[in-house]
Amino acid sequence: MAVTDPVADMLTRVRNASNAKFEWVDVPYAKLKWAVARILEEEGYVRSTEKRQSDNSVPMIRLYLKYDKDKQGAIFGLKRVSKSSRRTYVNKDQIPRVRGGLGTAIISTSKGVLTDKQARKEGIGGEVLCFIW
Repeated sequence: MAVTDPVADMLTRVRNASNAKFEWVDVPYAKLKWAVARILEEEGYVRSTEKRQSDNSVPMIRLYLKYDKDKQGAIFGLKRVSKSSRRTYVNKDQIPRVRGGLGTAIISTSKGVLTDKQARKEGIGGEVLCFIW
């Protein structure tokens, strides 16, 4: 079955794995999903990410989820903003702040996939992919 929104599928897999307290989750590889995974790692929402081959030689992204000593996940919420049915674009002055600056917005720009803080610093807008907190 074909996935119509691969980023939403990735976020759902991460959300479900985090809620189920899994150590890691595998997601089919794509450049955009790899860029989002790298941001999740850089911002401290996951321990690490790696590219790997599955048993049937399909490239995958493995995200190792992060928990504290009480098994509370580092990810409290994920929300897909721009959907295939309704794209959400912002200019540099409209970049949203997630949870008053405590969360992160991931934005696809002409300079690559950036966080909201990086996009403000670069002075560039783009498509708001998702919010994470």
